[in-house]
Amino acid sequence: MKKPIFRGTCTALVTPFSAHGVDYAALDRLLESQIEAGVEALVIGGTTGEAATLEPSELYALIAHCVRVCGGKTVLIAGTGGNDTRKAAETAKAAAALGADVLLCVTPYYNRCTQAGLLAHYETLAAATQLPILLYNVPARTNVRIEAETCASLAKLDTVAGIKEADPDVGRVLRLHALCGRDFPVYCGCDDRILPFMACGALGVVSVLSNLRPKAVKELTDAALRGEYLRALELQREQQPLIEALSAAVNPIPIKAAMALSGLDCGPCRLPLTAAEPELSERLQALI
Repeated sequence: MKKPIFRGTCTALVTPFSAHGVDYAALDRLLESQIEAGVEALVIGGTTGEAATLEPSELYALIAHCVRVCGGKTVLIAGTGGNDTRKAAETAKAAAALGADVLLCVTPYYNRCTQAGLLAHYETLAAATQLPILLYNVPARTNVRIEAETCASLAKLDTVAGIKEADPDVGRVLRLHALCGRDFPVYCGCDDRILPFMACGALGVVSVLSNLRPKAVKELTDAALRGEYLRALELQREQQPLIEALSAAVNPIPIKAAMALSGLDCGPCRLPLTAAEPELSERLQALI
């Protein structure tokens, strides 16, 4: 049986930036708000954390800082994926040495490897460290999909501990459980589908919204875990307008704009991502 990495809410943290690099004062405020809200896990240096624009030294310093500040208070998941297997393995080893609890490994992007390539990629990462690996399927970003049959093969690896599923097809949860076993942890990667994914057996969400509203997302996932689906539906509906606005431009442009409008400024996105357009900012302001 695969031991769940977490049950409930995991926040895919934004990375606060200033003109000089990572803004650690803003990061500490963000971490404090997440711990106070009781989220079960945090992703550091993932898609929402603008991993593509982080230097390796910045990512390693970021992981080390989060371990110092909140290690033991929540599960720390380090984003260590990449489209170069060798480099991804090196990043995985470094994150493990710095004290991360789990590795989030996105599928290789741009190269567009085959399913056989995916198997070899993840087998190499699994051999690089004994930390649990959370697969990350996000075909809209990578143009590569972990097919359910491939996931079933990967699930046999001892250190593959589950999957963050950002394919919007809710039926994926059922297919994954049919092929990988009902005990294989699946986590929703889309805020607009938290309830349907969890109703089909997902154990929680890796959320963008919870950067801004951690208590609200946690309340939703807690209700779903208790089987209180009507209450979870009510909570999903309450957050849906903001969730849709946060999907109106490339993540993390909208969430960083929303946080600034809410007094939780985490600085700008790094180029090539730009600031939110005025129309989106006005929409977010109205919702907030």
